[in-house]
Amino acid sequence: MKRLSSLLLLLILVVACNEKEEKKEVVPIKKPDPIIMEFGFKLNDYDVVRDTIDRGDTFGSILAQQNLGENKEHEITEKVRDSFNLRNIRVGKAYTMLRSKDSAKVLKAFIYKADISHYYVVDLNDSIRAYKKQLPITIKRRTIATEIDGSLSATLSNAGVQPSLAQNLADIYAYSVDFFKIQKGDRFAVTFNEKYISDTIYAGVESLEASFFIHKGKKIYAFPFKQDPNARRFDYYDEEGKVLKNMFLKAPLKFGYRISSKFSKNRFHPVQKRFKAHKGTDYAAATGTPIVTTASGVVERTGYTAGNGNYVKVKHSATYSTQYLHMSKILVRNGQRVTQGETIGKVGSTGLATGPHVCYRFWKNGVQVDPLAQKLPNSIPMLAKFKPRFMQEMTPLKKELDSIAAIKFKD
Repeated sequence: MKRLSSLLLLLILVVACNEKEEKKEVVPIKKPDPIIMEFGFKLNDYDVVRDTIDRGDTFGSILAQQNLGENKEHEITEKVRDSFNLRNIRVGKAYTMLRSKDSAKVLKAFIYKADISHYYVVDLNDSIRAYKKQLPITIKRRTIATEIDGSLSATLSNAGVQPSLAQNLADIYAYSVDFFKIQKGDRFAVTFNEKYISDTIYAGVESLEASFFIHKGKKIYAFPFKQDPNARRFDYYDEEGKVLKNMFLKAPLKFGYRISSKFSKNRFHPVQKRFKAHKGTDYAAATGTPIVTTASGVVERTGYTAGNGNYVKVKHSATYSTQYLHMSKILVRNGQRVTQGETIGKVGSTGLATGPHVCYRFWKNGVQVDPLAQKLPNSIPMLAKFKPRFMQEMTPLKKELDSIAAIKFKD
């Protein structure tokens, strides 16, 4: 009987213990907050305030709102003045304040975003110091091959590339491709490097390594190369080492505008309502569009006539001169030396003009000729002694372009 009672008591204790274990509350383990690092600080340790510079804000006025006291504000301003130009604070720029997490909310650091990649830090943690930092920059390399469908910018956008690359290609091929005449079915491939800030923020095209453009059935390669390795700028050469840069640009405007009237010996004048020679090429564009000189030279004449409106004439050599008519504004003076691609005026409709455009006139040996029909001289060719180095650098780049293009353009 005693044995039976003991067994019964033991059973009751076991059941009771199991019930307690079942009723025991399971406390979840709290995961620590992820560590957030920015501007070289662990943000978890601070009360973070983000804002932008408003009209009337100054570094001093922002400090005054932090309950530091006038003496402390003055001390900070004086100590950082040499490292942080306080007058450069601009409306709309972002800034961040790091304050203590206690109820006092004491300012520990002030960070001002000067631009997309640079920022200033005023660090008050241990002592007062200011310094400028740059966000980490990553370069990503890509090669694309595609066909023109619409404008060059639209084609690049459809290929997942920032349209800003269009300007780079237009500058490279300004001497060999008429971008007013590119059409659906033209093809190009390009190897280029893009710049990213903090690995995520796109910051534009860093450089182009190689490209080709197929226009009117002609395939034109472009490879950047320095004959002098210490030179600051590249010239662009084709696969045979021939320089792409001509003495003259193809047009006095950037790409994206249209030719509204060509050079003609007998054209019906839209204002005078009669047939007469049109010894220029008209490029239609919005009023105010920059007009550039197609070659380096000296401004021979500027002025105004009833027919030409505001105009500029540039002498490039004993052989060549160019003239730019109907400007809304002249930006150069007689006798001024200008370089190729320099803005010399703005598109307008002064003189005999039905709408905004620039009439581009071209002289060869004193005779007005059609610039689009001329075989114009190139720049200085590559010296023979540099050719082996160029071929060594160019060959793998060309092979890469051709391989990707072969996959894309299977026909």
